[in-house]
Amino acid sequence: MSVAELLRPAHVAQGQLDAYNVQDLDAFCAFYAPDVVVAELNGPVTMRGREEFRAKYAGIFAQNPTNRAELVGRVVIGNRVIDHERVTRTAGGESFDVAAIYTIADGLIVRVDFVK
Repeated sequence: MSVAELLRPAHVAQGQLDAYNVQDLDAFCAFYAPDVVVAELNGPVTMRGREEFRAKYAGIFAQNPTNRAELVGRVVIGNRVIDHERVTRTAGGESFDVAAIYTIADGLIVRVDFVK
């Protein structure tokens, strides 16, 4: 895969999803900009910056070692990727659906808006 392909928004979104699913915190965080913003769609900002982001997901991965997100559907429009994901925290446990709207610039996710 070429560098240009790696920088495509869909590849960035898929790369972070793959890293999330194997709980590789370093690889997962590497897809996010140092000043990433995470928010509820049309709601409050819930995280600012990669360090806060890293701390949040370190906790999620530690508490839920079998945590996984299944991609149900994906739409790419320009530099935005909208993923419908089904998240299961524990093996055999209940799942929940979420839409994640990733805004990507220069090959990194700069903003995520979640719809839960």
